[in-house]
Amino acid sequence: MNNKVLVTGGAGYIGSHVVRHLGEAGYDVIVYDNCSTGCIDNILYGELVVGDLADTELLYNVLSGHQFSAVLHFAASLIVPESVARPLDYYSNNTRNTLNLLECCNLTGVNKIIFSSTAAVYGEPEKIPVTESTPTQPINPYGRSKLMSEWLIQDYAAASDLKYVILRYFNVAGAEPSGRIGQISPNATHLIKVACDAALKNRSEMLIFGTDFPTPDGTAIRDYIHVEDLASAHLDALRYLEKGNQSEIFNCAYGKGYSVREVVERVKAIAETDFPVIEAKRRLGDPACVMAESDKIRKLLNWQPKYNQLDTIIATALAWEMHKEAKNNNLTNRVFG
Repeated sequence: MNNKVLVTGGAGYIGSHVVRHLGEAGYDVIVYDNCSTGCIDNILYGELVVGDLADTELLYNVLSGHQFSAVLHFAASLIVPESVARPLDYYSNNTRNTLNLLECCNLTGVNKIIFSSTAAVYGEPEKIPVTESTPTQPINPYGRSKLMSEWLIQDYAAASDLKYVILRYFNVAGAEPSGRIGQISPNATHLIKVACDAALKNRSEMLIFGTDFPTPDGTAIRDYIHVEDLASAHLDALRYLEKGNQSEIFNCAYGKGYSVREVVERVKAIAETDFPVIEAKRRLGDPACVMAESDKIRKLLNWQPKYNQLDTIIATALAWEMHKEAKNNNLTNRVFG
C-alpha cells in the first residue's frame, strides 16, 4: 500500500505533532509549508517543501511529482479577532487556498483528504454540548472561512471519488510530553499559552477578554484538547479512510468545559506562582460557551485520548515553555558568554 502523504502546514503547531505521529507510524511524509508562522525545527520526520498554497504551479508540481495516497490539510490563518479586522486575508488564505489544493488534487488523482476545521463553525450554539449535526452558524470570518472550506470539500466529493474526514477542533493546547516539539509562535493567542507565559514572567500580566458572558463566573467556557490526542485522531482518521470507509465529520474534543478564570487559576496552581490578571472587554467574534459531544469519533474511529485532563494539558504546556526558555538561554550564553 502506498503510504506517502502530503501535509500542508506541517511546520505549524498542530501539523508538526501530526507529522511526528505519521513518521513514527511509518508514513513517508512531505511537508508543504510557507513557514510564515511554523518552525522548521518542529518537523521531526519527512521532507520539507517551502511553498504557499497560493502558488498553484509549485503545488501542482509537488502533487504530480509524487504518488500521494492522501493529503492532510492544516495550512490556515486562525486568530479570530484578526479575522474580524482582516476578513479578506482569511477568505484568501483559508478558503481560496483550500480550493487551490482541491483543484490540484483533482488534476493529480489524490482522492483522500483530512481537513483541519474548527468549533468556530458552530458559532453561538443554542444547545450545549454540540454534536456534528448541530447547525453551523459561525459568527466570525475565521469560522465562516473554515465552513466554506468544508462546503468546497463536500461539494467536490459529491462530484468525484474524493473521500474526506473533517475534524472540527475545539481549543488545542499542551505539548509533546518528551519536550521535543510544542507551540513556537511568539504571537500565539491561546489562553493556556498566554497564561504559561505570564506564570514564567515572560509577560508582566495577562488579559481576560470578557467577564460579562452568560456563564457561571462571567468568563467564556471552552472545551480543551491536548495536541497529542488531536494528532492521534488524525492518524485514526487516515486509517479509517484507508479501509475504504465513507466520508465523515467529527468533533474532536473531550466534552468538558472550563471557564477562562478556571484555567488561569489552574495554571497559577500548577506553576506555583501568581501573576496579575487584567479584565478587558470582550473580543469581537468570541462566543460565550462552546463544548462538544465526542461520542461519534470515539465510536467510529476508536479514538482513545490519553491526555484528557486539564492539569495534564497545562503541565505539558508549562514544561514546554520552560524547556524552550532554557534552550534560548543556553543559546544566548554560547553566543555572548
